[in-house]
Amino acid sequence: MIKLKSLQMQIKINNIRRAKSGPVLIFTDLDGSLLNHDDYSFEAARTALLMIRQLGIPLILCTSKTRAEVEVLRSELDMDDPFIVENGGGIFFPASYRGFHIPEAVHRNGYRMIPLGAPYPLVRIVVDHVRQHFPLRGFSDMETAEIARLTGLSVEQAAMAKKREFTEPLLLNEDVGKDDLLTPARAAGLRLVRGGRFWHLMGEGNDKGTAVELTKSIFQRHLSRPILTIGLGDSPNDFPLLRNVDVPVLIPHPDGEYETFDLPRIVKAPQSGSKGWNAVITTLLGELVRNGFSTNHE
Repeated sequence: MIKLKSLQMQIKINNIRRAKSGPVLIFTDLDGSLLNHDDYSFEAARTALLMIRQLGIPLILCTSKTRAEVEVLRSELDMDDPFIVENGGGIFFPASYRGFHIPEAVHRNGYRMIPLGAPYPLVRIVVDHVRQHFPLRGFSDMETAEIARLTGLSVEQAAMAKKREFTEPLLLNEDVGKDDLLTPARAAGLRLVRGGRFWHLMGEGNDKGTAVELTKSIFQRHLSRPILTIGLGDSPNDFPLLRNVDVPVLIPHPDGEYETFDLPRIVKAPQSGSKGWNAVITTLLGELVRNGFSTNHE
């Protein structure tokens, strides 16, 4: 457990006390954050997950994973909250979630979905164009077994990782530089973002920060009080998420090193993966409840 005598966290908690009191939302990255980098386990976060459930706090997964992958994890976590996939490519609200009215959403597969990213076929057009000149490889160019080997996923999980809707994870061969891909990507209205294991090619509107802001706004217009937001991530593609929450939490990598991120109010977790995630969330929620923060989202 983190001791709140940590000056960095204590200052942030004091700022929260002065700022607002109201419902809480938690946005979290998955790989390297809630899920361990090597074994994808969330077992060490069970205590925090139980607190979140008991307090009725929405836990909004915000990940580079696909909808198919997230659906399996949501089932394992027994969750029914909204989620954000493929680095902000799309926001998915369960169709009848809390009676929310979301006119900007479209109906898809039992969800109300808000697309922010470019359609996957457009992303692949750019990849296929560059592949004519450079040895570039995306998930669609790989066999499921290879993706499993590269990621540590099972073959079944790797098959779900191939079900893309907005983005393409890429392996950049040493013979192809980032600049070789940037020019055609920009011409097509796409951009390149580094994740934990891969580079990700995506639309300009595809952004975790934008998705977090839009999700917050949907909750806010259905609630009568200001929302307090907590966000957790470990990689550069999580920085937009962290910039757009009240309490940003940076998780270290397994070697104990943190990504360089210039945000004065950042809280640094003491450990990597689900252990660090659990430590920060249990401490923050314990302190917030002790200081009278309401978690009622009705």
